[in-house]
Amino acid sequence: MFKHILIPTDGSPLAERAVDRGLRLAAAFHARATLVMVTEPFHVFSLRPIQISATEADYAVAMQQRGHDLLTGGMTLARELGVPCEPVVVEDEHPYSAIIDVATERDCDLIAMASHGRRGVSALVLGSETQKVLTHSKIPVLVFR
Repeated sequence: MFKHILIPTDGSPLAERAVDRGLRLAAAFHARATLVMVTEPFHVFSLRPIQISATEADYAVAMQQRGHDLLTGGMTLARELGVPCEPVVVEDEHPYSAIIDVATERDCDLIAMASHGRRGVSALVLGSETQKVLTHSKIPVLVFR
Protein backbone atom coordinates (compact mmCIF):
# COMPACT_ATOMS: atom_id res chain seq x y z
CA MET A 1 0.00 0.00 0.00
CA PHE A 2 2.64 2.57 1.06
CA LYS A 3 6.10 2.51 -0.47
CA HIS A 4 7.86 5.44 1.22
CA ILE A 5 6.95 6.86 4.63
CA LEU A 6 8.26 10.16 5.99
CA ILE A 7 8.56 10.17 9.78
CA PRO A 8 9.32 13.56 11.39
CA THR A 9 10.60 13.87 14.95
CA ASP A 10 11.60 16.63 17.31
CA GLY A 11 13.14 14.24 19.83
CA SER A 12 10.24 14.47 22.30
CA PRO A 13 9.05 11.22 23.92
CA LEU A 14 5.78 11.23 21.96
CA ALA A 15 7.59 11.88 18.67
CA GLU A 16 10.01 9.05 19.41
CA ARG A 17 7.06 6.69 19.96
CA ALA A 18 5.73 7.84 16.59
CA VAL A 19 9.13 7.02 15.04
CA ASP A 20 8.88 3.52 16.50
CA ARG A 21 5.31 3.04 15.23
CA GLY A 22 6.07 4.58 11.84
CA LEU A 23 9.06 2.31 11.30
CA ARG A 24 7.04 -0.75 12.32
CA LEU A 25 4.36 0.32 9.85
CA ALA A 26 7.03 0.65 7.15
CA ALA A 27 8.26 -2.85 7.97
CA ALA A 28 4.72 -4.24 7.72
CA PHE A 29 4.27 -2.65 4.27
CA HIS A 30 7.83 -3.50 3.14
CA ALA A 31 8.24 0.25 2.60
CA ARG A 32 11.26 2.45 2.96
CA ALA A 33 11.36 5.36 5.39
CA THR A 34 12.87 8.79 5.73
CA LEU A 35 13.38 10.19 9.21
CA VAL A 36 13.41 13.98 9.33
CA MET A 37 14.40 16.45 12.02
CA VAL A 38 13.73 20.14 11.40
CA THR A 39 16.08 22.55 13.15
CA GLU A 40 15.47 26.20 13.89
CA PRO A 41 17.49 28.73 11.90
CA PHE A 42 20.06 30.92 13.64
CA HIS A 43 18.63 34.17 14.99
CA VAL A 44 20.88 37.14 15.68
CA PHE A 45 18.59 38.26 18.50
CA SER A 46 17.79 35.23 20.61
CA LEU A 47 17.50 34.16 24.22
CA ARG A 48 18.39 30.52 23.46
CA PRO A 49 21.79 29.79 25.04
CA ILE A 50 23.18 27.91 22.03
CA GLN A 51 22.43 30.89 19.78
CA ILE A 52 23.83 33.47 22.19
CA SER A 53 27.14 31.66 22.58
CA ALA A 54 27.65 30.53 18.98
CA THR A 55 28.43 32.05 15.63
CA GLU A 56 26.03 31.27 12.82
CA ALA A 57 28.46 28.72 11.32
CA ASP A 58 29.04 27.03 14.70
CA TYR A 59 25.30 26.94 15.30
CA ALA A 60 24.64 25.31 11.90
CA VAL A 61 27.21 22.58 12.60
CA ALA A 62 25.85 22.01 16.13
CA MET A 63 22.25 21.75 14.90
CA GLN A 64 23.19 19.28 12.13
CA GLN A 65 25.00 17.15 14.71
CA ARG A 66 22.12 17.38 17.19
CA GLY A 67 19.65 16.40 14.47
CA HIS A 68 21.69 13.38 13.41
CA ASP A 69 22.15 12.39 17.07
CA LEU A 70 18.38 12.48 17.60
CA LEU A 71 17.82 10.32 14.52
CA THR A 72 20.35 7.65 15.58
CA GLY A 73 17.85 5.63 17.62
CA GLY A 74 15.38 5.53 14.75
CA MET A 75 18.09 4.52 12.29
CA THR A 76 19.12 1.69 14.61
CA LEU A 77 15.52 0.45 14.87
CA ALA A 78 15.11 0.68 11.09
CA ARG A 79 18.18 -1.54 10.60
CA GLU A 80 16.81 -4.04 13.16
CA LEU A 81 13.45 -4.12 11.33
CA GLY A 82 15.06 -4.37 7.90
CA VAL A 83 13.55 -1.06 6.78
CA PRO A 84 15.65 0.92 4.27
CA CYS A 85 15.89 4.31 5.92
CA GLU A 86 17.56 7.66 5.35
CA PRO A 87 18.07 10.42 7.95
CA VAL A 88 17.47 14.03 6.92
CA VAL A 89 18.21 17.14 8.97
CA VAL A 90 16.82 20.33 7.48
CA GLU A 91 16.72 23.90 8.74
CA ASP A 92 13.51 25.89 8.41
CA GLU A 93 11.66 28.59 10.30
CA HIS A 94 8.42 26.65 9.75
CA PRO A 95 8.79 22.94 10.57
CA TYR A 96 5.47 21.99 8.97
CA SER A 97 6.58 23.47 5.66
CA ALA A 98 9.92 21.65 5.78
CA ILE A 99 8.16 18.36 6.57
CA ILE A 100 5.86 18.73 3.57
CA ASP A 101 8.74 19.84 1.32
CA VAL A 102 10.92 16.86 2.27
CA ALA A 103 8.00 14.47 1.77
CA THR A 104 7.30 15.95 -1.66
CA GLU A 105 10.97 16.08 -2.75
CA ARG A 106 11.54 12.46 -1.76
CA ASP A 107 8.31 11.21 -3.29
CA CYS A 108 6.85 9.94 0.01
CA ASP A 109 3.31 8.62 -0.09
CA LEU A 110 2.61 8.92 3.65
CA ILE A 111 3.66 11.21 6.49
CA ALA A 112 3.45 9.45 9.87
CA MET A 113 3.89 11.76 12.85
CA ALA A 114 3.07 12.39 16.49
CA SER A 115 -0.01 14.34 17.48
CA HIS A 116 2.16 16.93 19.20
CA GLY A 117 5.71 17.56 20.33
CA ARG A 118 7.54 20.18 22.35
CA ARG A 119 5.57 23.29 21.50
CA GLY A 120 3.95 23.86 24.90
CA VAL A 121 0.45 25.12 25.67
CA SER A 122 -0.54 25.54 22.01
CA ALA A 123 0.02 21.81 21.50
CA LEU A 124 -2.33 20.53 24.20
CA VAL A 125 -5.07 19.24 21.90
CA LEU A 126 -3.26 18.74 18.62
CA GLY A 127 0.22 20.05 17.98
CA SER A 128 0.38 23.24 15.99
CA GLU A 129 2.95 21.81 13.55
CA THR A 130 0.95 18.59 13.17
CA GLN A 131 -2.21 20.57 12.53
CA LYS A 132 -0.42 22.66 9.89
CA VAL A 133 0.91 19.52 8.18
CA LEU A 134 -2.63 18.09 8.17
CA THR A 135 -4.00 21.35 6.75
CA HIS A 136 -1.40 21.95 4.05
CA SER A 137 -0.20 18.51 2.94
CA LYS A 138 -1.46 16.90 -0.24
CA ILE A 139 0.20 13.68 0.94
CA PRO A 140 -1.83 11.53 3.38
CA VAL A 141 -0.91 12.07 7.04
CA LEU A 142 -1.18 9.43 9.77
CA VAL A 143 -1.20 10.95 13.25
CA PHE A 144 -0.14 8.86 16.25
CA ARG A 145 -1.59 9.88 19.64
